[in-house]
Amino acid sequence: MLDKIQEEINLASRHIEVLQTVADQQPIGIIKLSELLSVPQHRIRYSLRVLESSGYIRASSAGAMVTPKAKEMFQHLNDDIDDIIRIVSMMKQP
Repeated sequence: MLDKIQEEINLASRHIEVLQTVADQQPIGIIKLSELLSVPQHRIRYSLRVLESSGYIRASSAGAMVTPKAKEMFQHLNDDIDDIIRIVSMMKQP
């Protein structure tokens, strides 16, 4: 029953890792991201597409770059993760 949630968490983790790497290395392309993260190019491409459609990155001729929305997301990331952990912790059986 929780398999789908675990898959979504793993996918979100990859998207965040890609976004952090873009922020650190921008502008950066798919091949370089794939090499740095040891993630296949098709998965990097998917993450970039999701991040761009969500407004966290923008494409440029030199490669992906973060937007102000990404910088704002990083400011709240730890608090948002803590909120998720609290919710999941309440689900645990005594």
